[in-house]
Amino acid sequence: MNQTSLSAANSADRCVVLGIASEPAEIKSRLYALGVIPGSALEILRLAPLGDPIQVKVGGSFISIRKAEANLIQVEIQ
Repeated sequence: MNQTSLSAANSADRCVVLGIASEPAEIKSRLYALGVIPGSALEILRLAPLGDPIQVKVGGSFISIRKAEANLIQVEIQ
């Protein structure tokens, strides 16, 4: 499969989270609280016109992630 950062994924891609950078710790803990944890499935719903932010479906929730935060998330595109 294709491993990359979440910021490089395209609209309508389905991904599995492989890992999140440990620094900065406050962003990692916020992403964990939102359900973005290793092994979780993500679906890219929309990209803003300039690619920032990214709207993602994780579980039953819809969240927006800044591109800088998406760079910290390693995913495998399905």
